[in-house]
Amino acid sequence: MRDAAPAARGWPGVGPQLAGLLAKLDIRGPQDLLLHLPLRYEDETRLTPIAAARPGFAVQVEGEVQSSEIVLRPRRQLVVRIADASGTLVARWLNFYPSQQKQLASGRRVRLFGEVRGGFFGDEMIHPRVRVVEADEALPNALTPVYPTTAGVGQATLRKLIDRALASEMLDDPLPVAACRGLGLPGFGEALRALHHPAPDADPAALELREHPAWRRIKFEELLVQQMSLRRAYNARRARQAVPLPVRGELTAALLASLPFRPTGAQSRAVAEIAADLAAPHPMQRLLQGDVGSGKTLVAALAMLQAVDNGWQAAMMAPTEILAEQHWRKLSDWLAPLGIGVAWLSGSRRKREREAELERLRSGELLLAVGTHALIEDPVTLPRLALAVVDEQHRFGVRQRLALREKGEAGRRPHMLMMSATPIPRTLAMTHYADLDVSVLDELPPGRTPIRTKLVSDARRDEVVERVRQACLGGRQAYWVCPLIEESEALQLQTAVETFETLVAALPELRVGLVHGRLKADEKSATMKAFSTGELDVLVATTVIEVGVDVPNASLMVIEHAERFGLAQLHQLRGRVGRGSAESVCILIYAQPLSQTGRERLKVIYENTDGFEIARADLRIRGPGEFVGARQSGLPLLRYASLEDDTDLIDPAREWAERMLREMPEASERLMKRWLGGREALLRA
Repeated sequence: MRDAAPAARGWPGVGPQLAGLLAKLDIRGPQDLLLHLPLRYEDETRLTPIAAARPGFAVQVEGEVQSSEIVLRPRRQLVVRIADASGTLVARWLNFYPSQQKQLASGRRVRLFGEVRGGFFGDEMIHPRVRVVEADEALPNALTPVYPTTAGVGQATLRKLIDRALASEMLDDPLPVAACRGLGLPGFGEALRALHHPAPDADPAALELREHPAWRRIKFEELLVQQMSLRRAYNARRARQAVPLPVRGELTAALLASLPFRPTGAQSRAVAEIAADLAAPHPMQRLLQGDVGSGKTLVAALAMLQAVDNGWQAAMMAPTEILAEQHWRKLSDWLAPLGIGVAWLSGSRRKREREAELERLRSGELLLAVGTHALIEDPVTLPRLALAVVDEQHRFGVRQRLALREKGEAGRRPHMLMMSATPIPRTLAMTHYADLDVSVLDELPPGRTPIRTKLVSDARRDEVVERVRQACLGGRQAYWVCPLIEESEALQLQTAVETFETLVAALPELRVGLVHGRLKADEKSATMKAFSTGELDVLVATTVIEVGVDVPNASLMVIEHAERFGLAQLHQLRGRVGRGSAESVCILIYAQPLSQTGRERLKVIYENTDGFEIARADLRIRGPGEFVGARQSGLPLLRYASLEDDTDLIDPAREWAERMLREMPEASERLMKRWLGGREALLRA
């Protein structure tokens, strides 16, 4: 966000108090008013005779006030009766000021705008908008815009400020004529006037659905500016210095030779892309995108070894203790035979152990570190950090990722590899990650057994418990995931404890464990270890096991109230099984009645195992704003353009962004200033 200080001081025609309120709408100057576009429109260009006003429709009527009185029953309210030549209408206000009662005195001529509905005394309007008028006063000649607003800022105030901005000299149009002509777009000023004051004959459906040419102009410009700012961030990064890490290959070859499997084609391709980036003298900033179980950890390990091969340090940061410890164990198992130690940093480690690890990192004796956000705390010194790996990167904020990057040597940026197990459709990735290079793992390692998904109504819970019993008595293990209760963490914990107690009672011959977010880190770690070593048969868990849990013997996953989970989360949870050679099953228990969205989600997860296909369906069901909202990298989320509906504008926006940055730097600067103000700096993260 931009600095609020200038807004608090106000600007010509706007005092500090109003400026503070407008800042809540992200309006910090006259330029922002132009792009504060209407939510919808009301038609005040025509009058409807009172007798012709149909219930259920918003209309404008004009008449003379016949009576105006305060009625005390059933509650205090202002009741006004107005009449025109065709009939009478009652208007009621349940909340009103004395000034309104004066405004609506008998004999006054008024226009009311609102929805008509049947009342006890005939047709009426509740809380209509009122204007006192003279006889034969002219009607507006454009539709009336209705803007997004906040408490203390009325529609009349916004309209007045926006009209003043429209009349100013700020409608400059830096977009090349060729771009407008090629896409059939109007000029900037023409588009804004059409949106703020559409003519009465404007197509209301095109305005409502944002398909009007004026809307397309605004959406194209927004996409163009987004691409420009991301490309500029990308170019600025490539101008910085980083430690070049040429491919030496000794350690990576040794690791690959020691593995009992061969990397997939997708893994080999990603390793080659990352290796080429690491060898360059400017910082890599690459997103490694891969479905659940696609082998991202191996790709990261090979990248980290490229740093070690050159005598430099690499660090991997994960968002949860469970996931970080899982990475540490896996890396240690792979690298110990090569004589390479890996530091493990987490908030739960004993002080003495932690300080010993920190000293070995500080001295350069240890070149690899894995940890949670404990990695970015002050005492941690990584003097030779050349590669930072961030897993589940969307779970970290901008500042946390910056803090890890700044652990490196002054003046040199470490290379950054960000990993995500939430697959993102190609169009979305190319648009929202234009400042990153993207590698995709789109195939699973051989030997992974496909997971069968079953949908079961909660009325058949006893059958599911029996299925768990049979699987565990057959030598397998099972997860039982408790429902997501977003409103209350305490309630979610209570549900987890109750489910645990119920299963302990129902399955006396099995060993049942419980893990949830409120457990102390060492208790959580001990329970997870007991499950992974086979000392527990069933693990009851909240969504803390969503990522990073790898127990090949676990072949059954039960998810309660599956309809409450998002598609990405269901897919992540399902991916905790199917990691061994045994056939694996995921049972989704749902409660009736199912909402339309819940039904749609469960159908998608039942029919698909491909994370990218599920992501495309998620985009269709939820829309891109929510889908990418978790990115947290300061990316200006699109206000008006839609990555789903405006796909025909995305490629031209990308092409013109590159061309304008190259050939028209001043025009590019003016466009970015119009849309971003000072917010562009956040894109550097």
